[in-house]
Amino acid sequence: MFASFSRASFALQKPFGAKAEVPSREEAWELLCEYTKGDSLRKHALAVETAMRACAKRYGDAEADVDEWGLVGLLHDFDYEMFPAADQHPFTGANILCGRGYSERFIKAIMGHATYTNVPRDTDMAKALFATDELCGFLVACALVRPSRSLDDMEVKSVKKKLKDKHFARSVNREDIHQGVIELNVELDEHIRFVIHALKPVQKEIGLGPREEQASTA
Repeated sequence: MFASFSRASFALQKPFGAKAEVPSREEAWELLCEYTKGDSLRKHALAVETAMRACAKRYGDAEADVDEWGLVGLLHDFDYEMFPAADQHPFTGANILCGRGYSERFIKAIMGHATYTNVPRDTDMAKALFATDELCGFLVACALVRPSRSLDDMEVKSVKKKLKDKHFARSVNREDIHQGVIELNVELDEHIRFVIHALKPVQKEIGLGPREEQASTA
């Protein structure tokens, strides 16, 4: 048996058991695909995974587990497609992850990326996920309206200009992006530049690049 998490009760739960090793990426990918069928959400998961792996090396301490950080990014929204309501996501996902053996630290980082859970972001991993999630989605949106549909030569100033345009990518929470860099103790310009650089090697995998290239890799 494992703790059952809900919007009202998560903070009241007693600590649950941690697995000595992070489940494999193959297991995490299978879990993502089990609950997420849509291509766009899978690509977002890949983007955040990639950014989080880079974040582990930049913002984590000497003991930061790059795979753990990456899988937190991969699975942060895995339950959203099936359980999108605020009283379901990410609470339902937390229950599932607990049952699959993921650690308390792992699950709390995912819970913390949704501000309405009131779960504190008290680890570098949790802070990085919060600072990276919405930004990844925003950067992809910025790339898709460029003629090249890519991150190549994307300038920080153009990203910041679009951040100020409330009509562009309306679903992206600007407040989370700004609060995220504050908690991570990094300048917004620096973090935008860093995440752009981190995502460039996986542009095709996350749906960027010329349409003909996307068709050939589909």
